[in-house]
Amino acid sequence: MIKIITVGTIKEKYLKEAIIEYQKRISKYTKLEMIEVKDEGFVEKEKALKLEEEKIRKHLNERDYIITLEIEGKEINSLEFASKMNNLWIENSNVVFIIGGSYGLSENIKKDSNWHLSFSKMTFPHQLFRVLLLEQIYRSYKINNHESYHK
Repeated sequence: MIKIITVGTIKEKYLKEAIIEYQKRISKYTKLEMIEVKDEGFVEKEKALKLEEEKIRKHLNERDYIITLEIEGKEINSLEFASKMNNLWIENSNVVFIIGGSYGLSENIKKDSNWHLSFSKMTFPHQLFRVLLLEQIYRSYKINNHESYHK
């Protein structure tokens, strides 16, 4: 099972449609749960991170393999991602991706992460990043199942 915990909600129709499409594609391979927690907005940074951390933790358990999406994380290519994910799905029943909000993720969430992953040193809107993450998860299933898609 894959769980994706995100801070904030999607408002844009085109992003919602892309997310639904990738959820449908991924459902062929595994159960996928999308969880949105409230973005605390532009209150004081440390307060916002603490409140968001509390909301995120409500959806975690000790069996989860936690992957945090961070600019400071390790960058890899799609084939490396597919290989890593294949090994994770064999060894772990619960793989959880966490995407932060406006201020990123709290240091405590980062400390609990099993894998600090970066897609780029660039900053992406977290709403758009969900689509990018879902696409890479889908791509990894296609690669691991030797199905055409990845070029």
